Amino acid sequence: MSHSRKKLKERHAAGGLTLGRQLTIDYYNCRKEALGDCDALEKAFVDAARSSGATVISSSFHAFNPQGVSGVVIIAESHFTVHVWPEHRYAAVDIFSCGEHIDMERAKKTLQEFLGAGKVVVSSDMGRGIF
Repeated sequence: MSHSRKKLKERHAAGGLTLGRQLTIDYYNCRKEALGDCDALEKAFVDAARSSGATVISSSFHAFNPQGVSGVVIIAESHFTVHVWPEHRYAAVDIFSCGEHIDMERAKKTLQEFLGAGKVVVSSDMGRGIF
């Protein structure tokens, strides 16, 4: 990610500049069907990454027995990850980007629609790589 060093993006509250932004999102009261379908979940995350303006490199998702899915979408700008607990109708999502053009709000809403989440909580939104 050498391109991320070319331009430090945001001023951090501590006075430094950041290389990237990390958003962690909790999705509650999701549709169990959405959380239990590994292939559909992977497609939704790839679609969310693309719709946000990210450049998708690859993805890998794994379904656990008896339930649950973990997955990652590698983007040129960093990653989208997810861990789901269908039994709790919950998904934990992490989006990290060193790209300036990623629309994280669009990604968040795209995922909320797919998951059918009744409640969405941004648990953190922070600058990373503070200089």
